[in-house]
Amino acid sequence: MMDLFSDLTWGKVLVGVLIFLGTFLANIALVSFILIKIPADYFKKNQKTQFWVGPNPALHAARMIGKNILGAILILIGIILSIPGVPGQGLLTILLGVVLVDFPGKRHLERKLLSRQEIVKTIDRLRKKFDKPPLELD
Repeated sequence: MMDLFSDLTWGKVLVGVLIFLGTFLANIALVSFILIKIPADYFKKNQKTQFWVGPNPALHAARMIGKNILGAILILIGIILSIPGVPGQGLLTILLGVVLVDFPGKRHLERKLLSRQEIVKTIDRLRKKFDKPPLELD
């Protein structure tokens, strides 16, 4: 067991803590930014995503693919943050990832996540700090 910690120095511990804090703060900033920017009625709309449309269909398709990749990454990060002992807003990060990803059953999953009052209260408190209206839910 001593061999496991023999290379450990205070400098390495500090670097590890700084990386942890940096990624934690970046996650909170990203989640907060997007939750503030979504329209209050976003979860009321029955949106249908069109893949190959617009004046430049290839650019639109590339944006859709990028948005879905970012959403999948946020869902994975949210799952990791939901593990007990890992600090962060796991459920909010998962919700944000679900909002970005297009898949069958998306509306059902969004409603299930938003059925937890603590999530809605947290989002509405954050939106209020930036003078945004609370979420409108069906």
